[in-house]
Amino acid sequence: MTSAKMAVSASDGLSAPGSRRWAVLALLAVAELLGMSLWFTASAVSEDLGARWGLSQAQTGWLATAVNLGFVAGTAVAAVLNLADIVRARLYFAVAALLAAGANAAVLLAPAFGEAVAWRFATGFLLAGVYPPAIKMAATWFRSARGLAVGTLVGALTVGKAAPYLLRALPAASPETVVLGASFAAIAGAVLVGLFYRDGPYPFSRSPFSWGLVGKVVRHRETRLATAGYLGHMWELYAMWAWIPAFLAASAEVAAPGMAGGATRGGAAAVGGPAGPTGAFGAAVGLAGFGAVAAGGLGCVWGGWAADRTSRERVVVLSMAASGFCALGIGLLYGRAFPLVAAVALVWGFFVVADSAQFSTMVTETAPRDAVGTAVTLQTCLGFLLATVTIQAVPAIAGAAGWQWAFPVLALGPAAGIAATGRLARLRRRAPALSPAQP
Repeated sequence: MTSAKMAVSASDGLSAPGSRRWAVLALLAVAELLGMSLWFTASAVSEDLGARWGLSQAQTGWLATAVNLGFVAGTAVAAVLNLADIVRARLYFAVAALLAAGANAAVLLAPAFGEAVAWRFATGFLLAGVYPPAIKMAATWFRSARGLAVGTLVGALTVGKAAPYLLRALPAASPETVVLGASFAAIAGAVLVGLFYRDGPYPFSRSPFSWGLVGKVVRHRETRLATAGYLGHMWELYAMWAWIPAFLAASAEVAAPGMAGGATRGGAAAVGGPAGPTGAFGAAVGLAGFGAVAAGGLGCVWGGWAADRTSRERVVVLSMAASGFCALGIGLLYGRAFPLVAAVALVWGFFVVADSAQFSTMVTETAPRDAVGTAVTLQTCLGFLLATVTIQAVPAIAGAAGWQWAFPVLALGPAAGIAATGRLARLRRRAPALSPAQP
């Protein structure tokens, strides 16, 4: 370990005792898991909602896309208004999570598809106050091990987003159980942060409102490159998360006709997949869909741990290469033995998000100190806007050409992300002093 790293570690130990900062991280991780469980609730019960309103395949896809678009709008507003840099993060998180819980529950009262999409949009809009502020809050407690800390948060977020699929796989779970369970979870997350969180010893400065803050972030080259890498990552990530349960159910139905019915009832129905009574095999398919998303939780923790010991850029390149190959290859296994297909899906799920936290961490390390919250928010906004393209494209390709050809297009994202990350790594090696955001 270099003397500089030893000094940072010593500083952390003096200012933020290990037990305390890890306890705060655990609190934030639990709150993030609970809050972000709202994301895929409508997708998990889309079969039931589709039957209620007579939805087409394209309409069902909008139940997932609307959340992304709402999140894009929410983060865009937050970035322009500098909310993450002028509003106390604890208050921002708690209020946003409470309001998002209400918007999520309102889907059950929606009289028609249009109103349901509007409520899903509102849920995504409000979740913009849950994810970016949590990254900034964690960074106030960690100077060393920041990659692991942010990775843990993104891992918790990943498991939270997978939670509705797990609930739906349970034999007795109803749509009301899934939707209201997630809303109550988000309320609990708001209470945890609102009552128990306090900023750490490395706070970022709170800035007065400035219309020019977004421009300052955009003009900063290192931040632009970190954001470009993130865009490649997001091209792949949410389309994989949204549709891998449907792919697994459809593949299982081809491999063993009539046995996979209803396993991933929401995801499968969204693309016209099997929908029928759940059995032991069907439950296994449902759990595999949950596992393919939730595996990313472990991937995020590994990514953070490895990045703090090697480099963020190296972890990003390795993760993107692995996930890109999975995107290219999993279609070749369509209809084969289900354990093999599920195993590849788990590997893909592990790597597809293992690099995610490192993009956010790189922004907290490189962006101008007075614009870190805005930089993270803007990065997130652009990434989720791009993700809406592939969320809609994957089922369209599956409908036109078959599931075996639905995912290769996602590999374009990792390829672009690797190129941008390589440029950022070279820039940081040449000018390490140009990383102004380190507290």
